Amino acid sequence: MKNVVTFLFLLCIAPLGFSQAGHIMQGVGSVNMSMGGAATGQPLDISGALQWNPAAITVFDQNQIRLDVGLFFSSPELSSRVPAPSGSFIGGTTEDDRGMSPLPALAYKVGSTSRHHFGFSAFGISGFGVTFPESTTNPINMPQEMGGFGRVESNYSLFQVGAAYAYELSEKFSIGVQPTINFASLDLTPNPTAIPNQSGYPSTDGASTAFGFGAQFGVFYDSGAGFKAGAAYKTAQTFGDFEFDNVYLDGTEGQNRFNLNYPSILSFGVGYTRGVFDLALDYRLVNYENTDGFSAVGWTPTASVAGFGWKNMNIISAGVQYSGIDRLPLRLGYTYSSNPIEDELAFYSVPATAIIKNAFQFGLGYEISDRFEIDGVFHFGSSGDATSGPILNPQFAQNFPPYGAIPGSEVSYDMTTFMFMFGAQYSW
Repeated sequence: MKNVVTFLFLLCIAPLGFSQAGHIMQGVGSVNMSMGGAATGQPLDISGALQWNPAAITVFDQNQIRLDVGLFFSSPELSSRVPAPSGSFIGGTTEDDRGMSPLPALAYKVGSTSRHHFGFSAFGISGFGVTFPESTTNPINMPQEMGGFGRVESNYSLFQVGAAYAYELSEKFSIGVQPTINFASLDLTPNPTAIPNQSGYPSTDGASTAFGFGAQFGVFYDSGAGFKAGAAYKTAQTFGDFEFDNVYLDGTEGQNRFNLNYPSILSFGVGYTRGVFDLALDYRLVNYENTDGFSAVGWTPTASVAGFGWKNMNIISAGVQYSGIDRLPLRLGYTYSSNPIEDELAFYSVPATAIIKNAFQFGLGYEISDRFEIDGVFHFGSSGDATSGPILNPQFAQNFPPYGAIPGSEVSYDMTTFMFMFGAQYSW
């Protein structure tokens, strides 16, 4: 048993690299993902309810345990160009060579015959990561001694454990609360949050970790006639500082701290069930503008990066489930996410390029028995138009304030994503 628990923990904190909505997972588990992440007002499984609206766990009366594991693949491309002395441009493109990343989700709902309901979750809810090799043709990936960043690699993952309590005020109304404990890991090559020396920016000597705390509150309404609605607020998840041990290109060492919190999220959702159809629609507001690590922008006086400078994000999730085939529910989902990165600040987000504008999902389940069900989903996502902006240099900030944009330069990135996820649920 101890070995199984250890394996699940290591699986959950593995680098995600799955950044559907900013650096936030668009959904959790096969069922919720196949519905585009919509669950605030239409909970179809315990994972979706525990992630987006703790009050909605009152829908499930039985003991249930659910485990999902996904395999995620992405193909980001990083391009840049700078003006050449001849009047032309030097430019190139670097493809990511990261490969596959795992996506875990574990949830448990305690059976209840009263108005009190309890649920527990262990989700990988956030992550970003890229691996762009060093290049001699792409200016942004040229060696630092040639003016580029060299190899660009990032690994960020956030593992969250929640304990939810919900109470049925009546047959139609429920309220819920869920304290959360978080564990995050961050590794950067190079580390732009550190002060550069004469050889350039250092790389972190292994990943740094930090713990964080927060909570989620929700309300849920079920008319009993098909219409459902919900609202939830997840507070900012407040972390301690990441403490980095850095190694510079000339072999010298140093340390620095950087704070990166998880933004607050406000969710509203509606659902409608009629016959063999279940419809779900969610809207979310992600408050990046008031989140440490994302709200700050620009260069510090010591030429380190102050933060990403992201704007708030709007997310729309929609899904439909068709249950007209015996024991074989079919699901379609769509997710739209606005881009939190402004063009003039695109340079700062090179280590976190996975911004997906449109995501499409197809999923299905199979009810092996009244107690045991398996599910699967296929996901395809696209960033739409490439995010692009000028290359920024702190040495140019005095002449080209406020960020030191190099005239005539450009950095851009776009990507597509693919994912297969499988899950199993047991009820008793």
